[in-house]
Formats: sequence, structure tokens, C-alpha cells
Amino acid sequence: MQALTVEAEEPPVPAAAPAPRLRAAVVGTGAIVSGSHLPALRAHGDRVELIAAVDVDTDRLKAFCETAGPDVTGYTDLDAMLAAERPDLVLIGTPPAFHRDQTVAALRAGAWVLCEKPPCLSLEEYDEIMAAEGAESGPYAAIVFQHRFGSGAVHARELLASGELGAPRVVHCQTTWHRDTAYYAVPWRGTWASEGGGPAMGHGIHQIDLMLDLLGGWSEIRAMAARLVHDVETEDVSVATVRFPDGALGTVVNSVHSPDEVSRIRIDCAEATLELTHLYGHENHHWHYTPAPHVTDTGRVDRWRNPATDVPSSHVAQIGEFLDAMGEGRRPRASGPDGRTSLEFVSALYKSAFTGQPVFAGEIGPGDPYYSRLHGGHPQWAPKGTGEETG
Repeated sequence: MQALTVEAEEPPVPAAAPAPRLRAAVVGTGAIVSGSHLPALRAHGDRVELIAAVDVDTDRLKAFCETAGPDVTGYTDLDAMLAAERPDLVLIGTPPAFHRDQTVAALRAGAWVLCEKPPCLSLEEYDEIMAAEGAESGPYAAIVFQHRFGSGAVHARELLASGELGAPRVVHCQTTWHRDTAYYAVPWRGTWASEGGGPAMGHGIHQIDLMLDLLGGWSEIRAMAARLVHDVETEDVSVATVRFPDGALGTVVNSVHSPDEVSRIRIDCAEATLELTHLYGHENHHWHYTPAPHVTDTGRVDRWRNPATDVPSSHVAQIGEFLDAMGEGRRPRASGPDGRTSLEFVSALYKSAFTGQPVFAGEIGPGDPYYSRLHGGHPQWAPKGTGEETG
């Protein structure tokens, strides 16, 4: 009689323990943090938890913590929070004048940083931030340039990079918004020392960054700026002509005098026109592709259509990608030299507008007055009575 062989059952493989959630803190608890950062952190609640908030306004801080939840501890001092909590991630939503010091402090405490635009007040300050970053695997500091991260932008960038749309030839970048005197009544707005610049720096930098991300940089700029309405130190309108590395030419307009508000990027390529028209954020339906008359292959045009999945441009999308970078120990997009490109462009726009001369990529460095101050000490633009004016 043949013996029965009973195979032993393999012991069950234990399920992998979920990765511990990253610990995040916010600095500043105003509208941008409560309205954008907090919902974005909640959207990624399986990966990150908010454990602390910092604000010098105790009433605002208390209200935020009550909304954020009982596990969020409030602090009025950033250094005290960093020492007590040792967060993995710090999100900064304070006025621009504080960004450099707060970002450097968080980096030196070992935290990764995601900071609202503009990242700081000058290229010199930005280079100080990069110097405080980790050498190989972080921590790193990135800028909130959420318009790069929607699915429509990702699709457009892939089409341009692949050559599917042909060589770019003519570019338009438009941020024409409307801001009244009440907007500038907020003390830190409209000054070089606190806001850092006018609509080119504070408003148009989002579309400028998306334009440069789509096209891979810039090479030359010629610009004009003016104060047409508002009694402020900075400009309230600017226009520029731009040359791109592949030879394409473009225009950039930034305004706070436009009752019909719009944010717009249009790129006329050899095979098609790509156009994005929106205001404060885009979804797939905001992107349009118009084939050139000679393009009759309907299958090809179908490939240009927006992807089926619609990921709006948002803090949610950017923070998701930022968390991926943290997990992999790699530099996130919109940080380091990549993030510096847009600030360099705005610095060059001001230098060209105030000097009346063309400015080339890479021109502004240590020793250039526009490296340390965006007004460059120009006597018609530097704050009066501060000693910053130069001849």
C-alpha cells in the first residue's frame, strides 16, 4: 500500500507593516495655508500627518489649530517648534520677507521644505537656501509652483519635449489680473523689502514658471515696467519680449489693471498651437490643441487630446510628488537650479526694465546689483531714504 504524502502548508506571509507617516508642520496659518496647504495634507493623510503650526498671531494660530485638529500643537516661535517637534516636512506660507530665514532654519533642523512663491527676495537669498540643503539625499527646499503638476501640464510638456508638436516659434505668457487699492492696504504688499516685487514677482511668476518648464528655459529678455495706478514701491505692470534657447520669440505681460482677468499661455509650434486659458488653476479642459493646416492625420491629432484622467493643478498634486521625492531621497522638482530658473527670469525682467538693456540668462551673479536686490538700487525704483539707491 502506497503511503500518502502530505505536503506541509506554507506559513502565511505576514503583511508588510505600513510605512510610518511623515510628520509635517506649517509656518503661517493665513489663507494660503488654511485654504490650500491644510486640504492638501489631508488629501495625503495616509502618508503625512500635520503635527504643528507656527504663527505670531495667537488668535489666528488658535483658530487654525482648532480647525486642523486636536493633534496639532501651536507655536509662536519657529525655532522652538523645530527643536520640540523635529518635523520631517515644513510648509511655509508667510509673507515673502521671511521665506529665506525660515527655509534655512528648517533645512538646518533636518526638515524638507515646501515654500510658497516667491521663494525669497533675491537670487542671493536663493543661493543661500541652496547652500543650506543636504548634499546628496536632502533635505531639499522646493517652491510651490503647483501649475506645473496638473495632468494637462504634464501632457503638454511631454508633447513638446517629444517634438510631436514641432519646434516652438511664437510664445505668449499673460497674467492680467485686477487688484484694487484695498489689496495694497495690506502693509507688506507693494514693497521691495517685504513682497519682493510687483505683479511679475507676486502674480505672474506662476505662469512664467509654467512657460519656462514647458519650454526648457530662456536665453534673453528685454522689458519695460511702470507704476500706472497704485502708489507702491514696485511696478504694477510689466511687459517683456523673450528669446528662448531654440530661437523662439515670446511676450510676457503681467498686470494688476485688468478687469477681465485671465491667465494664459499660448505656444505656436510648427505642427500645432498649444493654448492654456484659465485664472487661478487649470484642469484638462483648459488646454486646447489646434493643428496646423498641413496636419491632416486625425490619428496624430487624437494623440494630442488631453489624458482621460484629470488631475487639476493644485497643492494636492505638487505635495504628492514632493512626498514621492522625500520617500526616494531625491531632489524634488521646482527646487535647486530647476526652481531658480523662474526667479532668475524675474530678476532679469526687472534689470532689463530698469536699465533699458537686454539681459541674458546667467548674467546676474555676485557683484551685480540685481543679484542682491531686485530693484538693483536704481534711483527711480529703490525705496527712498533707505540708502539703497545707487547712481
